[in-house]
This record gives sequence, C-alpha cells and structure tokens, in this order.
Amino acid sequence: MKIAQALNLYGEVDSYERQEAVWLLEHILKLNAFELKMRLDKFLTESQMQEYQAALKRLSEGEPLAYVIGSQPFWTLDLKVTKDTLVPRPDTEIVVETILNDLVLPDHASVIDLGTGSGAIALSLAKEKPDWSVLATDIYMPTLEVAKENAYKHALKNVTFLCSEWYTSIPKQKFDLIVSNPPYIAESDSHLLALETEPYRALVSANNGLADLIELIHGAKSWLNPNGWIVLEHGYDQAAIVQTYCKNAKLSHVHTVKDYGGNDRVTLAQYLV
Repeated sequence: MKIAQALNLYGEVDSYERQEAVWLLEHILKLNAFELKMRLDKFLTESQMQEYQAALKRLSEGEPLAYVIGSQPFWTLDLKVTKDTLVPRPDTEIVVETILNDLVLPDHASVIDLGTGSGAIALSLAKEKPDWSVLATDIYMPTLEVAKENAYKHALKNVTFLCSEWYTSIPKQKFDLIVSNPPYIAESDSHLLALETEPYRALVSANNGLADLIELIHGAKSWLNPNGWIVLEHGYDQAAIVQTYCKNAKLSHVHTVKDYGGNDRVTLAQYLV
C-alpha cells in the first residue's frame, strides 16, 4: 500500500484525525513533514503496514497519539511519555512562559516543581535557565523515572529528582520558586470520560478538584524564600477561589494568567516578608 492510500485509512481530509495519521506515518517512516509529502507514492513495507494499522487501532480506541508513539513535544523539548504520565498540554507551556517572561528571580534561583510528571515544566525551565537549580518531585516512582529519562535525553545536569507527596519528603531548604500543575479535576467532572486512558491520580483531586491546590498554597510560605513565588496551573473555573486561598494565606501580588484559549489557567502569588 502506498503512503497516500495509507493516509486515507483514518479520518476525513483536513480533519484532526487525518493529521494524526500523518504524524504517525512520519514517526514510523522516520520522515519529516516535507519528506512525507514528497513520497506519497512510496510503498510501505509489510512490517511498516502492520505497525501502522496496529497504531491506528489504538487511536480509534481513544488512546492519545503521544502514548502510541511514546513522545510528546513540549516547549523546546521532545519528551518521552508513558501511561504513567499525563500527556503534556500546550496550555501548560503558559506556566513556563509566564515564569520566564514575567517573574524577576535570582540568577541562581532554586526551583521546585511539585508533581513533575514527565518533567515538562521542570526540564523546560532547566533548559532555559542552566544556572537555576531545579528539584522535580512526584509521588509515583515509575512516573519519576520517566522524568529522569527525559532529563538524561536532553543532557540537563541542573535537575535533581525526589519521590515525595507534595512537601512531605522535601529536604529542609527554601526555594525562590514553587511551581506545580497538580490534579485539579473534580471526581464528577464529565471531561474525565475523554481522559480515561491517562492516569487518574494525576487528574483528579478531592474537594471538587481543589484539595491539592489548597495543600500547595497552605504550605508555600514554609518553603519559599522572601520574595519567592508560587505558580499554579488550575482549572478554567478555579481562578477566583485559588486567588482567595492565596490571599488568605497572606501571599501578595496574586494574579491569574490566561491560556492560549483565553481561559484563566495559571495563578501566581508572591511571599513578601
């Protein structure tokens, strides 16, 4: 079967599903987008066709493309992902962008990324700021191992890793920046149906999705240096209550940044002594 014919096996022309088929063939054939377009008359081998059809079946069953091919682009990195990690979303890049563009932090800042997952936030910051010292934590060791692999893949030497439930196992030290994309979806949220292939523990939080956010906010002052910041990703409808908890925790300069879709997505607060 030719590449052009193989593309017609999945999705309508100009649909997102058809684009997934393109990305999948690029991955299997190890071609870039231009090369694939120029070789539409090339025949797939039997093994390539089998791999492609098996992958299409996984996609049709709702599995994310990132799990099928084993990686996901994020910021300037290509990150390994597995079923032990969430698939990094483009909107989470707003967290990285906001930290780099909007915050004034020391040249040798100490940073902790709580619940690092694949390492998306921690490794992106470490890549952009090689003089920063970044500690990446996660409660689940298999997830942390994926983040370690991604750090090794991109030769990032300024990141260390620790298995910890939020602040529980953190060494007694202070940080200039606490950042987290914690679970923030309520157990009753209908959006979970579309996310059932991703780890539930990384998506869902008690107290209508707020429990982990509240725990992170309440502990922030004990772990921040003076003038340090906490930066939290949250649900599109949680900004007001997250801001309230930050203000009640006596944090200052509380404000929220919108994501690429115009939704409230990231709230920041500073610890002023």
